[in-house]
Amino acid sequence: MGLTDKQLERYSRQIVLPELGHKGQMKLLSAKVLVVGAGGLSSAVLMYLASSGVGEIGVVDYDTVDLTNLHRQIIYDINDLNKSKVFSVKEKIKKLNPDVKIKVFEEKLDKSNIEKIFKDYEIIVDGLDNFNDKFLLNDYSILLNKKLVHAGAIGFEGQVLTVIPKQSACLRCYFPEIPADFRESCKDLGVFGPCVGVISTIQANEVIKLILEVGKPLTNRVLKFNALDGTFYEFKIQGKNNTCPSCSYTTCRN
Repeated sequence: MGLTDKQLERYSRQIVLPELGHKGQMKLLSAKVLVVGAGGLSSAVLMYLASSGVGEIGVVDYDTVDLTNLHRQIIYDINDLNKSKVFSVKEKIKKLNPDVKIKVFEEKLDKSNIEKIFKDYEIIVDGLDNFNDKFLLNDYSILLNKKLVHAGAIGFEGQVLTVIPKQSACLRCYFPEIPADFRESCKDLGVFGPCVGVISTIQANEVIKLILEVGKPLTNRVLKFNALDGTFYEFKIQGKNNTCPSCSYTTCRN
């Protein structure tokens, strides 16, 4: 089945790109992406994936919208306060693009449910703010052979790393332990809203590149952004670490 006339019009400005075209748009409409966490990082990711026509998006979160969220979690507004985040996301995305199927998981992701939730998705998006949970995503993405787009933001700095199992370095290859900068939450240290927006937009860009199989993913290199200086820089990783517990499949089922 091809694109409808309405879809051809809706996506016309990206279909005209030679790297995307009609075939690329069909890939987007057939793609399945799981976004874990529905906070600041995920807000722009969800909106760009939905706007671009990603066919199915799963969203995992068990929290409700709080007033302190609104300076950076741009998918919500004042009318969403105290509502379930995942159901608010579903409502917003359906208004934005009815082409997109949204599946919600109003639960905390842990070892008891992660395989069941992951099973239908090709790409996992890390929208979490807790490094223990980020490691869990990383470990099971490796175990279940799911591509992972990691990101984090705190203060005025953020970072993005793409993980392709069996091919590239994973989050634990880069961070064997939780980095000092991320041992405290944005509640304690604060976070700059536009910095979160920049990082999450780069995440969305990575996901779409992976779906389309175009460009060069952020593998074996962490892209860092400093909002105060307006600078980007890369931290290179020397490939997959053979002693990494995730890449050697030893941590997930302990």
